[in-house]
Amino acid sequence: MKITVVGAGNVGASVAEYAAMKELADEIVILDIKEGFAEGKAMDLNQCATLNGFNSRIIGTTGDYSKTAGSKVVVITSGIPRKPGMTREELIGTNAGIVKSVTENVLKHSPEAIIVVISNPMDTMTYLAVKTSGIPKNRIIGMGGTLDSARFRYRLAEALNCNANDVQGVVVGGHGDTTMIPLTRLATYNSTPVSNYLSAEKLEEVSKATMVGGATLTGLLGTSAWYAPGASGAAVIEAIVRDQKKLMSASVYLEGEYGQKDICVGVPVIIGKNGWEKVVDFKLNAEEKAKFEASAAAVRNMNDALAL
Repeated sequence: MKITVVGAGNVGASVAEYAAMKELADEIVILDIKEGFAEGKAMDLNQCATLNGFNSRIIGTTGDYSKTAGSKVVVITSGIPRKPGMTREELIGTNAGIVKSVTENVLKHSPEAIIVVISNPMDTMTYLAVKTSGIPKNRIIGMGGTLDSARFRYRLAEALNCNANDVQGVVVGGHGDTTMIPLTRLATYNSTPVSNYLSAEKLEEVSKATMVGGATLTGLLGTSAWYAPGASGAAVIEAIVRDQKKLMSASVYLEGEYGQKDICVGVPVIIGKNGWEKVVDFKLNAEEKAKFEASAAAVRNMNDALAL
């Protein structure tokens, strides 16, 4: 099995590293337009094989899409990253052209591939891929909700002073600092509601910290985060290649689900070998529905800039 990661920057290299560590494919291809960059990242990662005990082979290439042929999954991370003070939305003009070109090129060589979009603004880039690729909607997945949910669980565990693996929580809505919706009402700590342990005020703090999770890290690092985004991308790949039928939050094309049509936005979905296989209805209450509608409206405003 082959996996391709387009974009050899911090996020793309992290996706490739985690995929190799989990041995999600026999061959992992990293492609970038910067001369020698992907080749260097691949060589560096291959030199970890004997140290970390993985058998996946990693190949780097400068713009040669023929080397990606036959990929089961293609992850798109390419585009300019955020800088301090930038919103994800400010990246739309540059990254739209890149994502459209990448999608066309990978599908020429891997027409049956499932595409995982990480490039920002992620919901709009996922929508662009759906609208321009011509492939079934279930084969295009925006990763953002998986990352946002991981950050939510981290913040919940921090507030509870517990192991993060004992906490469950999901974020829906747009992958933006003002559009994501941490579902605090449904979050649990070992199957019991977190509201049994945290006050409404504390849960609001957790929610706000989750929503600006990316901006917080961008401010600290001077660029976008990469470990958690990379791990999130690898988690989506794993659900696909191992047919896990895993419930994850992801940006997918809706046709009436959650009251929305002709939009890609984060909702709970089952992910397996066919891509995203169904949307799961979490039965949002009136307040959550109102937030979701506002989030979807904001995503639509960004989509309008694509002029599709």
